[in-house]
Amino acid sequence: MYRYLSLVFIFCISSWSYSQAPVQQFSLQQAIDYALENNRSSKNALRDIEAAKKQKWEATSTGLPQISASVDYQNFIKQQVSIVPAEFFGGDPGEFAEVIFGTKQNVNATATLNQLIFDGSYIVGLQSAKVFLEISKNAKEKTDLEVRKSVIDAYGNILLAQESETILERNKEILQENLNETLKIYENGLTEEESVEQLQITLSGIESNLKNATRLKHIAFQMFNIVLGLDLDTKVTLTESLEDLTLTNINLELLEATEDVENTIDYKIAKNDKVSKELLLKLEKSKALPTLSGFINGGYLGFSNDFTFFDSSQDWSGFSLAGISLNIPIFSSLGRSAATQRAEINLDKAEEDLNFIEQQLALQISTAKSNYQFSIEEFENKKLNLSLAKRIESKNQTKFYEGISTSFELRQAQTQLYSAQQEYLQAMLNVISNKAELETLLNTPNN
Repeated sequence: MYRYLSLVFIFCISSWSYSQAPVQQFSLQQAIDYALENNRSSKNALRDIEAAKKQKWEATSTGLPQISASVDYQNFIKQQVSIVPAEFFGGDPGEFAEVIFGTKQNVNATATLNQLIFDGSYIVGLQSAKVFLEISKNAKEKTDLEVRKSVIDAYGNILLAQESETILERNKEILQENLNETLKIYENGLTEEESVEQLQITLSGIESNLKNATRLKHIAFQMFNIVLGLDLDTKVTLTESLEDLTLTNINLELLEATEDVENTIDYKIAKNDKVSKELLLKLEKSKALPTLSGFINGGYLGFSNDFTFFDSSQDWSGFSLAGISLNIPIFSSLGRSAATQRAEINLDKAEEDLNFIEQQLALQISTAKSNYQFSIEEFENKKLNLSLAKRIESKNQTKFYEGISTSFELRQAQTQLYSAQQEYLQAMLNVISNKAELETLLNTPNN
């Protein structure tokens, strides 16, 4: 019983702690800043930069002094026997004697210093490591731009879902009141049953859309949490409204921004690819150059029939050696020539790709500017349409209760209003999303 009560107590404490978890609040900029630090892709892109720095030093270190040491211990379980003429030891001519040369055990301790003096591929390797670091930095920049856009889209989707839910709830309340009043009028025989049915159909559709909006809002919050790097079901609230955010994202100066294709991140990445292909070509050419390296080594040898190598009386014989090594490639059966030609072909492809991407980016920027301008125009248009749809619906309600218009005309006006409401919400989201798309292409996230 005591154990059972303890488990219940722990469960209650855990539930209370979960319910008391603080709700995190985010403005759009706060959400972007948080995601750039905690989003999985952003963190991994930053790790890639750190790995590239280590790789750069790894490439650099191969041309710096390299010191290695080795210790070899040998114990002949059965020593090799050599045959020599017996007369060397006073024996009879023509006879042979078995002789064992060397001791049963020996130790050889050696240290070696190697230094690369010249290697063309090493120079190219240093340049490649620098380019690889630049590629990693550009990849991080592109990742941050994409994360920023994802946060903006996720933030906007939540606001859209919340606004949709609020509007649908208000529409449902108004429709329910209309239905209740119409039922009373019908019961008094002052209207037809069709009027009630028309309102019931409209109300049913609104209720269905409201349930769907609630589900979509839950999914939008989960998507937002994933983009920010939060736990899936973390409770968050947004501090900005959809309309306020839309107004702050209307920036006509952005439409006049210089279309500097070379400043875009995709162009930088394509240029990195071309530079890397140039280095690969240099690498293949460098393989035809000689390589020169030097070395110094030294060590000690110890011999004994017994294991006395740790005794102070053990004799050790020292040795040292210095030298250089020159390797000259002479003939590779045209293998190096083929590799060089292949690198030249890949470089031509990279240059062609760079020219294509430059033109493609110019077109994408022009298209993004057009889409952004259109979304601003649509926002103003849908705002006006919503105002007109409200007036039309209000007039039709008055006419319906005065018996001037039919229930079908009222339902038509209501449907038009509900459509105008959703179109207005979507138009606001399009302004925010299209501006983010244009900023991503122009690589101007702070505009």
